[in-house]
Amino acid sequence: MTVKRIAFLKKILEFSGIDPERLNLKWVSSAEGPRFAKVVTDFVEKIRGLGPSPLRKTGPAAKAG
Repeated sequence: MTVKRIAFLKKILEFSGIDPERLNLKWVSSAEGPRFAKVVTDFVEKIRGLGPSPLRKTGPAAKAG
């Protein structure tokens, strides 16, 4: 069920003008510490490569807030 929900959410993100690659689902066991660290590190790098969120406010008002 979760896989279907993620696929649906990715469609919603794309429709909203947000890159669906900003949402990711990986199954990692609690016994897989090194794999968890790699999954998170890889995802952080991917998000940084995509740049700032299109929902993030830019301009003088955002800097003042």
